[in-house]
Amino acid sequence: MTATTEPREDLFLPEPEPRTVKYTVISVDDHLVEPPDMFEGRLASKFTDRAPRIVETEQGHQVWEFDGGRYTQVGMNAVAGRRPETVRVEPFRFDQMRRGCFDIEARIRDMDVNGVWASLNFPSMITGFCGRVFSQCSDPELGLAVTRAWNDWLYDEWWQPHPERIIPLGITFLTDPELGAEEIRRNAERGFRSVTLPERPQNINLPSIFDRYWDPIIAACAETDTVISLHVGSSGMYQMPAGSPMLQLGATMFGQMSLSACAEWLWSANAVRFPNLKIAMSEGGIGWVAMLIDRLENIVDRSGYGLDGFGGMRPADVLRRNFWFCTIDDPSTICTRHTIGVDHVMLEVDYPHGDGTWPDTQAVVERYWGELPNDELRKLCSENAAALYRHPLPERVLPE
Repeated sequence: MTATTEPREDLFLPEPEPRTVKYTVISVDDHLVEPPDMFEGRLASKFTDRAPRIVETEQGHQVWEFDGGRYTQVGMNAVAGRRPETVRVEPFRFDQMRRGCFDIEARIRDMDVNGVWASLNFPSMITGFCGRVFSQCSDPELGLAVTRAWNDWLYDEWWQPHPERIIPLGITFLTDPELGAEEIRRNAERGFRSVTLPERPQNINLPSIFDRYWDPIIAACAETDTVISLHVGSSGMYQMPAGSPMLQLGATMFGQMSLSACAEWLWSANAVRFPNLKIAMSEGGIGWVAMLIDRLENIVDRSGYGLDGFGGMRPADVLRRNFWFCTIDDPSTICTRHTIGVDHVMLEVDYPHGDGTWPDTQAVVERYWGELPNDELRKLCSENAAALYRHPLPERVLPE
């Protein structure tokens, strides 16, 4: 380890013991923290001096610097294993994070401690969760090169060492849809299962999902069976009223943000034009989904204007066919799983974020879902994710 990545022991709780595994878990929403050497040797020489790099601030923080901007790993983005009293909303140094945030071997060990069979990992702040930082680079050629380099690193360093444990998710180039589609196909050919896109692109100065601008990217996803992953916050956070508590209110509104994004993607009718399109809503929970379904049904049955452009299908049926939803627990609304479709609900750990359940995901599932039938538990905890992302399950799937 280097001096910049050696964990500071005074910041961390005692190292946890491996948890008893009662459920086979595939987490469909975790995050990796891009390591300082991510882009070394992955860009043409003409881009080397302008590649994203870690710099030290006057305050002693470590932040990413790229294209004239600075991007931090803010406090709640890498808190797994930290003592709660040491967590602040400020940039974290690499020696203030568990090594599992950015080192694949340490990540696998942390997954083993938590009883997690496989994990899908979103990017962190240097990409804007969906590659938008690179896509909106002032030099599009550099932005595309960095996008491809990020994907190459994920392929070489994060997925290939443990292909049964990691579900490969990529980013793509958003400001040229043809190039974006090409990158999706390049990744699909080497086994990537998903791509993260901005959930409400109009909020980050891109055309809305109702614009045919996105057709090449949507078509590439449908043709390659690449799941579109829409992570809360990938197009900015909730619009905060003046004087409001940013962290508390922002975290509270994740479900509302997912509801808005899901409704927009549904009414774009992309899933009607591309019937095999697969869209996963990440980190928004499921409490709002049954309410959305009720509203969609009312629009058709009472108002009579919900069928236009849907090829004779009811919008709620398109939602149940083409959309998947993930949850940390949702104890009060897991009872709505059959209204949503028990085959379309998946589990997330959200390692290493503040909402995450590491290292006690097994206990959380048992506490809130333990009374569910075993066949449904297998679906929610692992089988639905394995089917959606075409990922292998272990020979023995729990609970039996």
